[in-house]
Amino acid sequence: MSETPAPPSRGATGARRRYALIGASNRGVASFARPLIGAAGGVDGAHGYGASDDDFSAVGELVAVLDVDRARAEAFVATLVPEGYPPVAVYEPEALEEMLREMRPDAVIVASPDHTHGSYILAALEAGVDVISEKPMVATAAEAATVVAAEAASTATVHVTHNFRYPARHRRIKQMLAEGAIGRPLHVDLAYYVDTRHGASYFLRWNRERAASGGLTIHKSTHHLDLIAWWLGAEPTRVYAVGGRDYYGPRSPHRPAGVGTAAEVRERDPYHRAQLGSGTFPEATGRARTGLFDLPYEVQYPASREMTLYDDEIDIEDHVASLISYAGGATAAYAVQFSAPWEGYRLTITGTHGSIEAFVGRTPEQEQLPGSGELVLRPLFEAPRPIEVPVATGGHDGADPLMRRDLFVGPDEESTAMGLMADARQGALAVATGEAIWRSAQEGRAIEISELLR
Repeated sequence: MSETPAPPSRGATGARRRYALIGASNRGVASFARPLIGAAGGVDGAHGYGASDDDFSAVGELVAVLDVDRARAEAFVATLVPEGYPPVAVYEPEALEEMLREMRPDAVIVASPDHTHGSYILAALEAGVDVISEKPMVATAAEAATVVAAEAASTATVHVTHNFRYPARHRRIKQMLAEGAIGRPLHVDLAYYVDTRHGASYFLRWNRERAASGGLTIHKSTHHLDLIAWWLGAEPTRVYAVGGRDYYGPRSPHRPAGVGTAAEVRERDPYHRAQLGSGTFPEATGRARTGLFDLPYEVQYPASREMTLYDDEIDIEDHVASLISYAGGATAAYAVQFSAPWEGYRLTITGTHGSIEAFVGRTPEQEQLPGSGELVLRPLFEAPRPIEVPVATGGHDGADPLMRRDLFVGPDEESTAMGLMADARQGALAVATGEAIWRSAQEGRAIEISELLR
């Protein structure tokens, strides 16, 4: 895999680096903007955005927010930016070039809906501005190839926030593989399960339309696909997959019969009934939705737009199983489903001299399943032995604070040695693999990654 470039230094003057947030999403606000403005804490949750207890205001300054929903961006600035903080300007997408010219950011943080990433990244690269992009880097492989080419022609760099590399368990597995604990890796078997609350929530958001997200094999699975490629240290070459839409959408077996209005559907919907009181699903209040910190979503989710899990516009897969080939000969069996009784994964990495096994699981109520957190090394000719993994705090099993440190301060020795920061090429490969999965499932044939990144 390509070498990950280091993030840029703080500049000749030694001043704080200037950042513009593109997309005032929950993730963008909680995980990036608030640590930059020194507004720590206040967010947590199983599938959420992690409590931002780290403060990077000494090394970075948020100078602008750009969002299609101006009221949301202005509400963020008015209610969450601390008193006395330097002014944070608000822009709309049409004023992107104006924002880059007037605010002179050193880097932009792209955290808008997936299908918008490409145009923002390309504009920043053309202006010589570095990019931190939420995963997935873009929503299509064609856009991914364009970004890689644009970065090569620019003085700026792109980093993708593939934070699934950072949890202590995943770093320990990478170390074991590098040390030759199981010899040469031959096969990765990763089955990932997204619970009925978390999984269903995607189908009540913009993610449920391929035009907006590329589908969940891109929006969500790039986490897992990047992780496998990083563990193997190899680029994916070919994908064959099967899958479909069998939990959600108009033909769902869970769709309540004999009801018409969205309110009637929700009242009898088993997914809605199972999550009542959890706050996972948006409630019908007659007002526009709000996100974290009560920031409004008036443009994206107006009061007039009622969503159910069975709407006709849902056009993405909700479960897939795939076989992936990698340069060098390794393979991976990757499966994911978005309506499971529990959340987590089962993993086996098989090599010429043994295997590594891991299990992580919790209920929708956040209760750990028996055996969750186990990591076991099974040498071919020795007794198996458990591997200790330190418990970490912070969002996404301690991943987010480490990733933010790499992005805003710079990678430490461990991060550099392990290649923890994902670059544009790696981001592109994850997107292309995700697209290859849904295309293969639709077309019934194996898809070459090079065919998509041509």
